[in-house]
Amino acid sequence: MGRRRWRDGAGALVVVGEGGDGVRVPLEIASSYRARTRGLLGRDSVEGAMLLSPASSVHTFRMRMAIDVAYLDRRLAVIAVRTMRPGRLGLPRLRARHVLEAEAGAMSEWGVRTGARVEIVEGPAD
Repeated sequence: MGRRRWRDGAGALVVVGEGGDGVRVPLEIASSYRARTRGLLGRDSVEGAMLLSPASSVHTFRMRMAIDVAYLDRRLAVIAVRTMRPGRLGLPRLRARHVLEAEAGAMSEWGVRTGARVEIVEGPAD
């Protein structure tokens, strides 16, 4: 299986449900060093989620809001989900290759939990 490489821009996050149906969420993709470094810093809210790739940890220094953080392995399976308040440093996850960020509480609504699988679709979220 080759390395996944996404480009900075828009997309959609599809959370695969148990019945095969999925929840589709607007997604911002941050794959360049500059976009990953900026992340959600300085924002008051986010519509949907942000994918940081590659990444194995995040911090919330200088953030204005609490966020949900999901660590994904190379097959896009969720390793762990944490809620982080501003001013925290998340520990790196050994198998994590990608990180999803969203407003606190959003991931449980979408069904993102440990063991869940997600899919990333590049392009407009429509």
